[in-house]
Amino acid sequence: MKEISAAAEVKFSFLILVLPALLLYYFVMAFPTFFSVFLSLTNYNGGVIFGNPRLKFAGFRSYSAIFGDPYFFIALKNNLYIVLISVFGQIPLGFILAYILSQRFIKGSGFFQTMIYFPNVISSVIIGILFNNFFLTSNSVMLEIQRFFNPAAEFNVVKNPMLPVLMVMLWMYTGTYVIIFLANLQKIDSSVIEAAKIDGATEPQILRYIILPALSGVIVTAVILAISGSLKSFDLIFVMTQGGPAHRTSVLSLYMYEKAFRGAPNYPVANAISTVMVIISFMLIGITKGVEKRFGA
Repeated sequence: MKEISAAAEVKFSFLILVLPALLLYYFVMAFPTFFSVFLSLTNYNGGVIFGNPRLKFAGFRSYSAIFGDPYFFIALKNNLYIVLISVFGQIPLGFILAYILSQRFIKGSGFFQTMIYFPNVISSVIIGILFNNFFLTSNSVMLEIQRFFNPAAEFNVVKNPMLPVLMVMLWMYTGTYVIIFLANLQKIDSSVIEAAKIDGATEPQILRYIILPALSGVIVTAVILAISGSLKSFDLIFVMTQGGPAHRTSVLSLYMYEKAFRGAPNYPVANAISTVMVIISFMLIGITKGVEKRFGA
């Protein structure tokens, strides 16, 4: 009886300690998500919500509207490009740079670590303006470089305007993953690596059989961060291109912003877009967890 009583006390204490954070999470994160789903299924067009006589259930009309809009699929495609450059660009590059810095393959690793992370300190608005002037304006730095070699060069819209955006994102956010991997590489017991070297293990073998398995959980966490960050991309693209030209650089968050706050607001459609973003995020994270289960250490 005493053991049962002690277990009940521990459980009660645990619930008391967790309850404030859990309630905060539900009010700040979970409730707005479910409320957004609710609004996406109505005809809400502004004003009060509860007690509004005009508020009616509209079913999946908003979802039909976005899936029938070609601009939605352009925005979705661009978001998938950002996910790909984040998962298969920023994370591998961040790991490689962190591994080089942790193994002291180059001198001045502290300096390079600071320089790689430095873009994360700068406001994304400033970076957007900077690279907009570098790539996308009629008097851009890139055009001046072209005129140096060809004085007759003229300004033309980039064939794929997403390429400059993806390049900037690769440069800007790789430093985050360098810091994450560098911190976790330092936690690996150096005696294990030294023992492997004494046994004749090569550097690629150490990387494959010791370091990567030890970092499998960190890699999954980094992928989840990359996916969630990619689907929320807004400020950098808004400043660089505002979704233009002709919506060719629009992403889901920018598409949602246009539906909610530009022109005649369409709040159900905007909430439907946010719901689709959440569903896509869960799907991609589920795939990531499945891959970890199949191939992880």
